[in-house]
Amino acid sequence: MTSFTEPASAERLERAAAALTAHNFAVEILDDVAAARARVKELVPEGASVFTGASETLRRSGIEEDIASSGRYDPVKGRTVAMDRATTARDIWAMISSPDVILGSVHAVTETGSLVAGSASGGQLPGYAGGAGHAIWIVGAQKVVPDLSTALRRLEEHCLPLENGRAMEVYGQPSALNRILILNAEPQPGRGTVLLLREAIGF
Repeated sequence: MTSFTEPASAERLERAAAALTAHNFAVEILDDVAAARARVKELVPEGASVFTGASETLRRSGIEEDIASSGRYDPVKGRTVAMDRATTARDIWAMISSPDVILGSVHAVTETGSLVAGSASGGQLPGYAGGAGHAIWIVGAQKVVPDLSTALRRLEEHCLPLENGRAMEVYGQPSALNRILILNAEPQPGRGTVLLLREAIGF
């Protein structure tokens, strides 16, 4: 039985990193959240428009707050909060779909080199798929799984119940797997950067 909470071994992290690299993702294996936080500051250019997808990893690491309040970037999420969703929904979607940089995480990384992300609204998925100039995913070691079937099982059996609990607390309603994105390779080499951590963080 695959554990969905235990950090993957160094060997498995290296195997996933090698497979992702072969699929044109830029991959770095970092020790911990602090290292990821520092690396994001190096990777994201000052003044860039940045959309932060809904992510416990970003929230718990402090990366989301760094983007929102540092003054170094143009945080897209902050601009959309004040917009009227009834009259400017398409404008909001355009803004969040094609920022200079999108930051987030995924729910699983396979040792065969795929990334899997689920979403109720789908807001982060266009940027992940190719709309953003640069996509950066910060991924805890517990999210590494052997293959795609296990990745989908992790998403449904492990991540969804946790996200349901968070959504009920924050929004008063459950979440749902309305959209699932599978990235098997990056057509533009290096556009997608995966920061694989040796420690667990996020769902």
